[in-house]
Amino acid sequence: MSQQDMNNTRQQNTTVGDSSSPWAAEIDDLRQRQAWAKLHGGKENVKRHQELGKLPARSRIDKLLDTQSFREIGSITGQVSYDANGKAQQMLPSNSIVGTGKIQQRRVIVSADDFTVRGGSSEASIAEKWIFAERWAIENKVPLIRLVDAAGGSIRLLEKLQSTKIPGYSTWLPAQLLSEVPVVGVALGPCAGLGAAKVAFSHFSIMVEDTSQIFAGGPHVVAPGIGQTIDKETLGGHKVHARGSGVVDNVVSTEEDALQQVRDFLSYLPPNVHDVPPVSEIRSPELPSSTLNSIIPRNRRTPYNPRKVLASILDAGSLFEIGKYWGRASITALGRINGRPAGIMINDPMRFGGSVTADAAEKVTRFIDVCEMFNLPLINLVDQPGVYVGEQAERSGTIRHALRLMSTIEQVKVPWATFILRRAFGIGGGLHSPLSRPIIKYAWPSAHWGSIPVEGGVEAAFRRDIQSSSDPARRKEELLAQYRAYESPFRTAERFGVEEIIEPSDTVQILQEWIVDAYERLPHLTGKLTRTFRG
Repeated sequence: MSQQDMNNTRQQNTTVGDSSSPWAAEIDDLRQRQAWAKLHGGKENVKRHQELGKLPARSRIDKLLDTQSFREIGSITGQVSYDANGKAQQMLPSNSIVGTGKIQQRRVIVSADDFTVRGGSSEASIAEKWIFAERWAIENKVPLIRLVDAAGGSIRLLEKLQSTKIPGYSTWLPAQLLSEVPVVGVALGPCAGLGAAKVAFSHFSIMVEDTSQIFAGGPHVVAPGIGQTIDKETLGGHKVHARGSGVVDNVVSTEEDALQQVRDFLSYLPPNVHDVPPVSEIRSPELPSSTLNSIIPRNRRTPYNPRKVLASILDAGSLFEIGKYWGRASITALGRINGRPAGIMINDPMRFGGSVTADAAEKVTRFIDVCEMFNLPLINLVDQPGVYVGEQAERSGTIRHALRLMSTIEQVKVPWATFILRRAFGIGGGLHSPLSRPIIKYAWPSAHWGSIPVEGGVEAAFRRDIQSSSDPARRKEELLAQYRAYESPFRTAERFGVEEIIEPSDTVQILQEWIVDAYERLPHLTGKLTRTFRG
């Protein structure tokens, strides 16, 4: 911050509020320091920051929170220089701004990096301040929002300390935090090292395309470290993490969109793991329930749009997808039924046939973990052809990811609803619900299941028979017709192998009744769940 900035601010704050007060000088000093803090890193740094299309840290907080609800903590934390008489001459504020505020009249805690002060460097900050905010969230049992814009460590710190330090913060309790309250990480610039961890180590994360990047070490660390020359966007941009690795859940085009997604996400969640999600106004689904009767094509190989299913069962305008651009064989979303939030999973037959890919399994595992953590009932809409196969699937360790998902499902205690829309085959098909619990499996007449699809099973079991036939194609069709008859869901229902087959349009009413029952059960479950967020 320039000396001119300091002088201008001093001239604007020369009026003493009450000269008769015995503490008039101290009050004046306090007001001066508060004014300096609001200058961020100075006009020039703020100008450069805005020229990059980025909002100053305090503007971000204002846009995130309800109007005038922010109450800052540590407002005059920073580096102050004094004259010979001990009077403060100038101050460089902390590059971490923390405090409490409200979103939709519900209390939250915000921790925002100020990139205009030493690039938001974690090592140039006063760690006790942002760590206090995180511990305070645990203490008060309210959500924590991290607005991250941090350049990571700074080599300049060595000169100041005249030594190095072993990494780590003994008073930082991120694992406990994640097991107590909702945590949102928003990448609003280049986030390296600790900054990357603050974004990713959360229940929900967002980044802004072309503006934010996330990496363990930036290009200037990568080049001398492994001899690779690479730019920030190629190394850790949104195409890498929101559309590839899954390190970040969602990507948006502007900072305003990111802040709105924070508000939207938290609207589905309770303030902590000991409470139940908030109930909102009831809205009718966007599409009529009759849509469901014709949504599954007769041809088993023909895909359909699964989002039309969601539009037919969820309250209009309530669909909030998480991880839309990675693990795309499965859709994971928050939504409302009769105003009550729930977690929804549905396979996408338009992506890898809706099968269990490695990244889809990881996405669903993480999603279930969040819903279990915050008492969100789960709905699984199943059209699962099985675990994805092929060389790349094996190299990705797909089966291991599928088995981890199986283990996660078996540990779920929140209310769970299962609807089998079309397929449920093999290990992937067994991931429809916790098998150790008495959960009703509702199936549509279009459903069919088994250990292996008929097409592949006939090829494997009758290969010689088919090849030796005078008409292999006809023989294959005969065998397929024979075994497809056994696939009828009605035959399974005759033996109570599936609890209930329903007309697809009845799904809406069943879910509306189920969600009411689920919310009546939730208060009895909140104190019984084991809270360990695996991430």
